[in-house]
Amino acid sequence: MNFPASGLRCRSTVFQKSVMAVGLVLGFLSIAGPPLKKEPYSGRGSLTLSNNKVRLVVDLEGGSIGEFRFVDTDVNPLNWAAPAPGETGVRGFGHFLCLDRWGPPSDAEGARGMPYHGEAAHVKWTQVRSNKFAALDTGVMTATLPLAGLSVRRTVHLSPSQSVVLVREDITNDRPLGRVYNIVQHPTLAPPFLDETTLVDCDGRRGFAQGNPLPNPAEPSFVWPNAVTASGETVDMRRLAAHPEPNVVSYQIEDRHGWITAVNPGMGILIGYFWRTAEYPWVSLWRDVKDGHPAARGLEFGSTGLHQPFPILTQVGRIWDRPVMEYLDAGEARTKSFLMFLVKVPPEYRGVREVIYEGSQLRLREHEGPDPRELTVALPADWSL
Repeated sequence: MNFPASGLRCRSTVFQKSVMAVGLVLGFLSIAGPPLKKEPYSGRGSLTLSNNKVRLVVDLEGGSIGEFRFVDTDVNPLNWAAPAPGETGVRGFGHFLCLDRWGPPSDAEGARGMPYHGEAAHVKWTQVRSNKFAALDTGVMTATLPLAGLSVRRTVHLSPSQSVVLVREDITNDRPLGRVYNIVQHPTLAPPFLDETTLVDCDGRRGFAQGNPLPNPAEPSFVWPNAVTASGETVDMRRLAAHPEPNVVSYQIEDRHGWITAVNPGMGILIGYFWRTAEYPWVSLWRDVKDGHPAARGLEFGSTGLHQPFPILTQVGRIWDRPVMEYLDAGEARTKSFLMFLVKVPPEYRGVREVIYEGSQLRLREHEGPDPRELTVALPADWSL
């Protein structure tokens, strides 16, 4: 990917319409312009990017993207497990980053302090100040993972005029020995955006449910949008109602680019992600229900599709000729990137059948039906995938 030279559980807050509408704001430190009248998360450091259409907030106490919403609505799709006012603990919510692993540590690693999903959402992130940024629509933050021996530098670009964000993460092995690792983006939807009408679509193909035993953890398999429960029942993964089984399902991506979208037709809002398959070859869906209603949906994508500790990953190696882990040599750095976008959709929108990348835009083609509609997401000229 090429990037402009200038440059992962949240409730909405009041958007301040001022001359710094595309300003970059910190909870603890402001880079440019006056701070917001109210901190996005009371008592927590954060980085805020906004333009006249959308607002994005990144928490520094764990690095979560906790808010991404249109400025003319309080509906924030990424408000899952948002911190309560005054809660200052370091943890993940909304869209958090799983690094150096996806899922549990081994028993020995856990006994030595390695958390579930790795350290990235369990350490403080630091805002990087730099005078070289001419625009105010870019933010940079870093984190060090002491147990993993990795560091990550995240650059967030907000389009000056459109509802789309480009996120670049540079992962470096800081130790003198190489190691295996994984990185998975973990966006999680919650009510009110998430309800029984919310439709999830992606370009995953062949898939399997997590929890199958070795030596064949990917069997039985199925094809998107279907999944099969432990009792043999076929489930449509586009929808979630009263039953969350299967709880976690992973699909391989066969196209050059991967994508996943979620739309609430009644609210007229769609959120989506788009990335290069070479960087993130797996897409996974986590589902949760409380009191008979949808409570959470994970729109996860990453370097692995197997939710297991490294001792098991090293036994499996590959699934359907796709790796389930990556290797980072001593001192090596690797870049991973993705787009995230919001779209306002027409009434009774039926979800996304296909996302087409044309350099200057993404074209979202609606599911089959009478007169399927097409929506577009305009991309800045200096963004390319």
